[in-house]
Amino acid sequence: MSDKCTHHKEKRRKLLRRCCAGLLIFNFILLVLILLIWAILQPKKPQFIIQDATVYAFNVSAPNFITSSIQVTIYSRNPNDKIGVYYDKLDIFATYRSQQITYYTAIPSVYQGHKDVNVWSPFVSGVNVPVAPYNGASLSQDQAAGMVGLTFKIDGRVRFKVGTYISRRYHLHVKCPARIDFGGRSSSGVIVGGNAVKYQLTQGCRVTV
Repeated sequence: MSDKCTHHKEKRRKLLRRCCAGLLIFNFILLVLILLIWAILQPKKPQFIIQDATVYAFNVSAPNFITSSIQVTIYSRNPNDKIGVYYDKLDIFATYRSQQITYYTAIPSVYQGHKDVNVWSPFVSGVNVPVAPYNGASLSQDQAAGMVGLTFKIDGRVRFKVGTYISRRYHLHVKCPARIDFGGRSSSGVIVGGNAVKYQLTQGCRVTV
């Protein structure tokens, strides 16, 4: 009886060793395949640039409300030559010192092929949007001084296409800083449409996927 138990235990140990060895080999092969695919595809994140901003309205009123209407031009490029990008959902809005000061504006869904470029010109706006008291005061001071630093953010969902394979959805976060000189001494604004001012920015954006 004792010999049989010992024999069964040894068989179990051998089976366990084989399972562990098989699992290690499988993981190794999988890792090699992932590294090989990565080396072939050399995936890169989409590139975003904010090219300009046209300010139609930007007013801070008491106690702490802001009304704004700004049209921004966003340049987007897919730098990959073997990977396509599906932009399933994109929303853009403006922030000041990390506080949202406009509503969300939807950007139409689009597929971006290899090395393709898309240019969007959405309006970002808000009417009597409440802001924190300290941000309202700082915003008024910055505007009076002639320079306001805003950040235009894009939140969305993207999928990647390689051949016929389409990945799951990933979160996309884009941050585009923009320093707008409201009538400052070095103002680069150009009056358009009678009451709007267009500012050339050409500022690279930070992209996180």
